[in-house]
Order: sequence, then structure tokens, then C-alpha cells
Amino acid sequence: MPSMRIFLAGASGVIGVQLVPLLRQAGHEVAGMTRSESKAERVRELGAEPVICDVYDAQALTEAVKAFEPSLVMHQLTDLPDTAERIPDFAERNARIRTEGTRNLIAAAQAADAERFVAQSIAWRPPGSSEAVEQHERMVLDAGGVVLEYGVFYGPGTYGGETVPEHPRIRVEEAARRTVELLDAPSSVIVIAEEAD
Repeated sequence: MPSMRIFLAGASGVIGVQLVPLLRQAGHEVAGMTRSESKAERVRELGAEPVICDVYDAQALTEAVKAFEPSLVMHQLTDLPDTAERIPDFAERNARIRTEGTRNLIAAAQAADAERFVAQSIAWRPPGSSEAVEQHERMVLDAGGVVLEYGVFYGPGTYGGETVPEHPRIRVEEAARRTVELLDAPSSVIVIAEEAD
């Protein structure tokens, strides 16, 4: 695969921190977007050019993406709490990332003439959030992008750590490795999860 310029939104997240070094090892140039100044240095240490931007500031987002001139934009954004117990409290915030956030990121990618768009999704439908997940995936596919439906993450940085969850599941390092292999996949929905026992 030829090297690409990749704008990674969500570079400081649980899979983002796994992805950046793998993308760099594969020869890609990476801009890592985070909304937190405190996480910018971590993004730089991982090997990406840090970009501090809020996905809901559509104008600033578009300018940031255009400035990097990416060939691929990757959406790994979530809005989740620090502990699993509080996930229900963040349902509306995470749904907004999947709807308004996705819409803004696709628009920015199109304004920057990025050739490819890859977005994370989930391989299950949580109660009360399935509509936002479906809307998110439809927007990505309508834009000619690739939807990666991940199983529940486990491993470093995840809610459960080394505790292995029920299916669908995927170790976060393996999810990142498989993501890098799918950068040139045709527009489709691809499930990234371990085989069920």
C-alpha cells in the first residue's frame, strides 16, 4: 500500500493511541486530532502531528483538515466517560458524536478533497442508541466511506482491562492492526471482532 497522509480524529482515544504508531510504521504521515491541549503532547510522542480541534466547530475543523491535505480521513471519535458505569449518562453525548460529529467530519474531508473516509462503529446495537449508530453508518456509506464495526474492546486502556468480555469482542491492539490493513478497502461495512467460540 502506498504511503498516505492520514487525518486521524480521535488520536488520543483508546484505539487512537494504538493506531498512530502502527500507521507511522507503515510509512503514513499522520495528523492526530484531539480536542484537549493536555493530550497534544501524547499525540506527538506517538508520532503524529497534533491538531487541537473540536469536531463541533465545523469551520475550524474544515480549516484543520484542509491544511493537512489528507488522502484519508479516519473517524475514531467517541464521547465516553472514564468509567463504564457512567456510559448511560453519556449516551446523548456519544450519539451527537455519531451524528453531528460525523456530518462535520465528512464535510471537512470532502472540502479537503480527501479520497478516502474510514469510520469506527460498533458490532452491536445498544438500547436507545441504535438510531444514532444507524444514521452514522448511513452517512459514512453515502459518502463512499468504510464503516468498521468493532467488537467490545479489551486490553490496555479499555474499561475492562484484561477481562475478556462477551462476544462480539476484539482486543484493542488487534483492532488497530486490522484497521491499518483495511485503509484501502472498498466502501462497505466490515466487522472487526473475534470469531465466536
